Amino acid sequence: MGNFKRSILAASLVSTACTQKVLDLSTIEWTLTSPNFTYISVPGYVPSQVHLDLRAAQVIGDPLYALNEFNLRWIPYSNWTYTSSPLSEFKDTVTTWIVFNGLDTFASIQLCGHHIAATNNQFRQYAFDVTDALVSCNDPVLSIDFGSAPIIANATAELPGQNSWPYGVQQLYEFPNREFIRKEQNDFGWDWGPAFSPAGIWQPAYVVQLASDQAYALNTLVDIYREEQRNLLPPDQSRDWVLNASIDYVGSLPPNADIQYTLERGSNTSNLSGRLGNITLSKGRVTGSIIIPSDAVELWWPVGMGSQTLYNLTLHVVGDQGNTIVTVNRRVGFRTIFNNQLPVSQEQLERGVAPGANWHFEINGHEFYAKGSNFIPPDPFWPSVTEERIRVLFDSVVDGNQNMLRVWSSGAYAPDFMFDLADEMGILLWSEFQFGCALYPVDEAFLENVAEEAEYQVRRVNHHPSLAYWAGGNELENLELALVNKTAPEQYPKYLAEYETLFLDTLATIVFANTRSISYSPSSTTNGWQSLDFSKMQPITQRYNNLTQGSIYGNTDHYNYNPSQAFNLSTYPVGRFANEFGYHSMPSLQTWQQAVDAADLHFNSTVVMLRDHHPPAGGTSTSNIYNTSIGQGQMTMSAQRWYPVPNKTDPLANFSAWCHTTQIFQADFYKAQIAFYRRGSALPERQLGSLYWQLEDQFQAPTWSGIEYDGRWKVLHYVAKDAYEPVIIASFHNASTQALDIWVLSDLWTTISASVSLTWYDWSGAPLQDINTNTNNTLEEAAGTNITVHPINGTKILSSNLDTLLAGHPPTNALLAMHVTAQGTLPNSNASTTFSHTSWFHASPLVSAEMQDPGLQLTHNNVTDTFTMTATKGVAAWVWLDYPSSSSNGASQGGGTVVSFDDNGFWLGKGEVKELGFRVKKDDSEGGWKGGVTARSLWDNYVE
Repeated sequence: MGNFKRSILAASLVSTACTQKVLDLSTIEWTLTSPNFTYISVPGYVPSQVHLDLRAAQVIGDPLYALNEFNLRWIPYSNWTYTSSPLSEFKDTVTTWIVFNGLDTFASIQLCGHHIAATNNQFRQYAFDVTDALVSCNDPVLSIDFGSAPIIANATAELPGQNSWPYGVQQLYEFPNREFIRKEQNDFGWDWGPAFSPAGIWQPAYVVQLASDQAYALNTLVDIYREEQRNLLPPDQSRDWVLNASIDYVGSLPPNADIQYTLERGSNTSNLSGRLGNITLSKGRVTGSIIIPSDAVELWWPVGMGSQTLYNLTLHVVGDQGNTIVTVNRRVGFRTIFNNQLPVSQEQLERGVAPGANWHFEINGHEFYAKGSNFIPPDPFWPSVTEERIRVLFDSVVDGNQNMLRVWSSGAYAPDFMFDLADEMGILLWSEFQFGCALYPVDEAFLENVAEEAEYQVRRVNHHPSLAYWAGGNELENLELALVNKTAPEQYPKYLAEYETLFLDTLATIVFANTRSISYSPSSTTNGWQSLDFSKMQPITQRYNNLTQGSIYGNTDHYNYNPSQAFNLSTYPVGRFANEFGYHSMPSLQTWQQAVDAADLHFNSTVVMLRDHHPPAGGTSTSNIYNTSIGQGQMTMSAQRWYPVPNKTDPLANFSAWCHTTQIFQADFYKAQIAFYRRGSALPERQLGSLYWQLEDQFQAPTWSGIEYDGRWKVLHYVAKDAYEPVIIASFHNASTQALDIWVLSDLWTTISASVSLTWYDWSGAPLQDINTNTNNTLEEAAGTNITVHPINGTKILSSNLDTLLAGHPPTNALLAMHVTAQGTLPNSNASTTFSHTSWFHASPLVSAEMQDPGLQLTHNNVTDTFTMTATKGVAAWVWLDYPSSSSNGASQGGGTVVSFDDNGFWLGKGEVKELGFRVKKDDSEGGWKGGVTARSLWDNYVE
């Protein structure tokens, strides 16, 4: 049972001490049937979805296997009914409520044969008073009928007067018309995931019975902020804290109800307790606040910046007799997180920052470099996403030197256990409302529905210190509004007004009405706000394209599928923050084997191609695979252009090597971009964030991920880990002019002193002495000690020309090993730490390099339980340690083996010995995986 479920159940059980009766609907028997298929009658579960229950009953196989996405379309095109066993203990005539934390999506609810309600939003919490329905009901049976979401979406789109948009603006993946319904948008397909459009009671549900003087907590807002703090403005770190608490409830509270609180850190620390002031009570909500002295609590910091100090907050709603009516527990942290979009100040201009506006985050008053990636739904079926599964994933996030995840919109709002883990691990979660790659209706019913959704979600998660930001949706300004302006400029004012109605007048107003601690923007990629006026309920005036020439605004995304431009630095966007960028790659052979028959394991098999959803299919037909051939072709051309490609006689080995080569290109491309954006911290753009697309997969397929469906790391995740080290050395090469710059980059908060070594080699591993000692070039001048790098900044140590540096030596046989060692301190630490980083520059593309067999040797030391890699004959490029596949169906069943090595996807000089430890994140092989570890390098692509 996950924390999410435990926390709600715990709150309910506290109430039972006051003679409440609370029934967790997961504890009773359910039956799943369909009016479309009268022969189907199987056990149902709560929380669950139809596909999962049909699979558990062996009516269908694994939905993620082969082409089952398409073979199982009959499920979402059908209606489904969940029927409970009799709720025999709920026959009394006291007040009775049914509480649903999530119904997916179009549900008609009946109790005792009485229609209770109909729902149409996957993301809302619903509470229904069913007291009257239980009167004279001998066998209280609960029945929930779920309608077909694709059919209802199509019917909604055809309603008279329904919203419409210019052709080509709305992004169609598979099922159409997702924008008309409040359901997880990627349930209708995306370019990295399948379209199952599931249905079911996907979140916990309860029956609650109350006496006339009792209440039950539905949702709780806790907002912790500095006195006088306002969203989107920098908080004063010298002020005390305000703790504002607000409980939504059903039942009744006396008009003079009180709220008492206790704030505990641990058994050996002093606790704070008392009574909240400013109590208000209205419309099922009780609210109060208290001032917490700044020196009475310790700060919460993201990982790598300090400790993750957390406090247990207990709230007791007390009646006029001193009796406790409701008790709520929340775990909280004290921090400010501020998204700075303020105009560049005069002081910044004097430091060389380009004019315009900032766009970065500040934690507890300190700007920092955000390093991370984009989180997508980790499974097409959210009820199968467990706390342990997210723990393994987040462990890889921390191991990968990431401090922030953008929780992408168009999926589902993150469950509480995901925020709990992020709180513990120090991972900041940039969160978004579930809208993306489309414009949306603005009729009154739709807006009211969205408002209820947003209010519930904002209040539910606001107490988590890991919550960093709210965005209205994905790519709305830079993509959707831009498409309107391009295709129908005369209609742009109309659609801009509709956009602002939803994303500013509705969502921004709800955020600002409920929290003072979190910043908001209407779109993930944006030029930021132009002005703020807090005398208005909605204070934001967006900038859109109102830009001043020569100034820099906002954040950026970048996708370029022309392989020839992959490493062309001039194509990378210059902005204040990079929130999305990437390229797709194939998963490993081990992952493919979880989902595809052996006969289909070749690059352009129909099954492999149809599991590639890029570019989007644009409909539900599978007869034309033209689009997927484009995506496969992009990966093929990228590998062919930049690397030696495999031509092995064994078809399976050849397929595996091709998959791996696409991963090398992906990692190489991301490495170049991450370094480019980090260098921006030292340039006029003062760039302070890099979040690549995407962290993980939700099925086994070609995607942009760095972590595969079962948790296995791709080459990308290792290379991003390396590129996100606190101090790195990086090369920047202009292939057109042959200009070569080398930088040392640091995201530490204090100045560091570094030393650098630079050495040229040929592929045999021999030093190129004539180049290394040539006093006519600047190489020796760049290397040395006493290199200073200022906080969150960079220092250019070499600016030269490759032709000059190589002095006629063929670039196809020239490699530059770059190493930096630095002394510094981590944020909020007084201990001096040594940071070191090594990077290799190859003077020609590896496809034309005079590569040699490096003579790799791999050994395992049973005493130290480490692996040792050695290159005995030459330089080894892209060394890769691999481990065997998970057990049969391990990924789908939650089992399998996931191991991360200390390093992987690295380079080795001749004679260099590298000892590698590892972390086992999960293991169903009982350590047997160690005997199957193998090693290869890019040279192995030449081996037949």
